[in-house]
Amino acid sequence: MINVVRRSQILGLMELDSATASRFGTVKEVWIDDTGQVVYLGTSEGYTPLEQVSVIGPDAVLTYSHTVLPQTTLNLRRLYRLPVRSSMTDSLGWVEDFLFDWETGNIAAFILSGDIAAPFGGRAVLYPEDVVIEAEAVVLREGAQERLKSEPEGLKGFLSEKSQQVKNLVKTIAYRLQSLVSPHDKPEVVRVKIKEVHDELAASGQHDKNALQQATEFLQNEWESFQQSLNRASERVKRALDSAWNLTGKKS
Repeated sequence: MINVVRRSQILGLMELDSATASRFGTVKEVWIDDTGQVVYLGTSEGYTPLEQVSVIGPDAVLTYSHTVLPQTTLNLRRLYRLPVRSSMTDSLGWVEDFLFDWETGNIAAFILSGDIAAPFGGRAVLYPEDVVIEAEAVVLREGAQERLKSEPEGLKGFLSEKSQQVKNLVKTIAYRLQSLVSPHDKPEVVRVKIKEVHDELAASGQHDKNALQQATEFLQNEWESFQQSLNRASERVKRALDSAWNLTGKKS
């Protein structure tokens, strides 16, 4: 889950072309399709396909190209504030926020508010396997309410919930690992290489020890997600450029 972010964390971020640094609007909404996957970021200029996103940082969303579509060409749903129901009952609450993987579009967690979340201080967490996203509501699967968690407990394993210092160090370690980790490395090999980069950064004396340890532990636990992200990187660039060509009829 190395590329998971909150919807609320990216609202208001400026979108920039990673090649030219040209600005083209701020993020206003995150949109899903009828399968429940995130497919577009709604901006002040239009709709940016998620596959065009190259990096989501603390201050901006970088894209491979300036590919923005008008709303009339799309069939999208807003997940934010969608009612939450159990079967055909009245609304139990609503989706207050959600986490998603910006590389794949997969929803990682739902943050719910309303009556359903009252026992948890007003905000509760459920995971995708506990819900079905329909056109007019998020419907809970059988027994889902028994698996509700408080927000701190339900989200404690996600990078999006770490401090910015830890997030930055995860990115620093991941960047250095790109030339060290291959797609076919076994788990123990990946973990050894993560430890090697940790030791190198620790020896520099330039980083907070606690934050560095947290970042290292996160990557040790998420080695598979990191390796999969590396494997997708080159294919994602090719797909984004091909998509930009097909949508605009010209090279980016």
